[in-house]
Amino acid sequence: MPKHYRPAGKKKEGNVAKYVTRSQAVKSLQVTLPVFRKLCILKGVFPREPRKKVKGNHHSYYHTKDILFLRHEPLLEKLRDIRSYDKKIKKAVSKKNRDLAERLMTRKPSYTLDRMIRERYPKFVDALRDLDDCISLVHLFAALPAVDSTANGEKIPVSRVHNCRRLSYEWQAYISRTHKLRKTFVSVKGIYYQAVVEGQTVTWLTPHALQQVLSEVDYRILLTFLEFYEALLGFVNFKLYHSINVKYPPILDPQLEALAADLYALTRYFDARSARLGSMTSGSDQMELQHLPSNELGSLVQITQGANEDEEDEETRECKNLFKNMIFFLSPEVPRESLLFVISAFGGIVSWDGEGAPFEESDQSISYQVVDRPTLGRKFLSREYIQPQWVFDCVNARIILPTEKYMVGCICPPHLSPFVDNEAEGHVPEYAEAIERLKAAQRKEVMPLPGSGKEDFDDPQSLVGIADRAEAIEVAKKRKEMATREKQYFDELRNEVKGYQIADTTVDNEPIHVDEERLDQDLRQREEDEASRGEALMGRKHRNILKAMKIGIQKKKDATQRLKKRQKQIKESEMLD
Repeated sequence: MPKHYRPAGKKKEGNVAKYVTRSQAVKSLQVTLPVFRKLCILKGVFPREPRKKVKGNHHSYYHTKDILFLRHEPLLEKLRDIRSYDKKIKKAVSKKNRDLAERLMTRKPSYTLDRMIRERYPKFVDALRDLDDCISLVHLFAALPAVDSTANGEKIPVSRVHNCRRLSYEWQAYISRTHKLRKTFVSVKGIYYQAVVEGQTVTWLTPHALQQVLSEVDYRILLTFLEFYEALLGFVNFKLYHSINVKYPPILDPQLEALAADLYALTRYFDARSARLGSMTSGSDQMELQHLPSNELGSLVQITQGANEDEEDEETRECKNLFKNMIFFLSPEVPRESLLFVISAFGGIVSWDGEGAPFEESDQSISYQVVDRPTLGRKFLSREYIQPQWVFDCVNARIILPTEKYMVGCICPPHLSPFVDNEAEGHVPEYAEAIERLKAAQRKEVMPLPGSGKEDFDDPQSLVGIADRAEAIEVAKKRKEMATREKQYFDELRNEVKGYQIADTTVDNEPIHVDEERLDQDLRQREEDEASRGEALMGRKHRNILKAMKIGIQKKKDATQRLKKRQKQIKESEMLD
């Protein structure tokens, strides 16, 4: 009998037994396609890519164990009950029996996702690792207009928008209070943020403060993801707030909440509360209920003394003191929510033009006023007028940049992304080099002047940023020692290729002259031979991957060369002008 012979009716083997198509899974679970999609999203079951697609390439495949996992899910029975209950309500409405329909609506079955979240994320760190898409989607729906809108036949309730807005403000308030924000970047899509929470890096995207119109999007799938993400972010906020001794959910004053500036009140309350509790006895552990003054836009209550200042690391302290003792005033045309979040996360104090502001525009203690208009009619001599980009660039550079290039009416420097590694890309913009020189000058480190090379470090007189001449000479000696060791290493490598030891390079104290160009050529030829030999031993799949990698590296090099050529042309045109 052949090895792979299988009599009729026997058990299946291979990919046929491991994977099933979506239609087979829906038929096995006896549910509709929308219910199956919702169940897969909530349980975290996604299509697989088998090596051999038995039914063809136009099908979606699921693992058999995943389908068996869904078959025994208690939520499946609850969804079936809800579907049958909706049929009863629809039948009562069609028969115009309003009393029965209203009674059925009040007793409609519901479900929670608490058990499912604990099942998918056994540890809190697991939830933090999967928080990027969660926060981005919550911020997206928080930016939608708070009206009962219908999109593609799917109604978005106002309560969902308000809940997303509340969750996003609570998340930003925690990040701002604990000074966990690290990077930010303003792009066409929106504003990117990156924070480090409990040792995990969380990156999310916030849309611009404009009316969001999502066309050609299946809102049913988005709302299903949002349902799970709302519960997940609620659990994460609960854990984070309790880690700094804050009761969750925060209690807000309804009158102040109606002014629609909850983020400022939440972030401001932490600092104000800590200052008020500083005069209390250190042994007091009780929480008490207090509200902010009526000129602030919301209130967070029941916070205890001393959140986690003793556990702050060096980077957190650096971010906390960046805008320390600086007071900002925001003009009406700038993105208020974003600047409130960023400035308060780095230790600054913020006010704005409008109802509920902590202080007016005429206050003489204001250090900087953020404006985004070409001209100003009235100016105060006691403050500096800057554009919003200055705040984001200072945050990314971690220093207070000069304001000459960011003043009103000036063309700002390029807004550099902190998520790009310039060294890996092979091109360092001029403004990035200027920022590095400013940072080195602030730390009193050695940095070459613009246009100077590494050889300039050999001369102590060319070193800048060093106040002590002895220290400059010491740095120059270290540089020379490193260059000597590097030269010695390459000499040893060439001698090894030549076939003799380093001790044999001299005869009767006379150096042997070696053709360095020929040795370099032999080294390059040897490297090429090794690379071609390794490529010949690769399989077709890995060879194609290597080819694609080489194409990508070459494209990156070409782009870098184009940037350098363009930069050179711009400099030449400026010199001619």
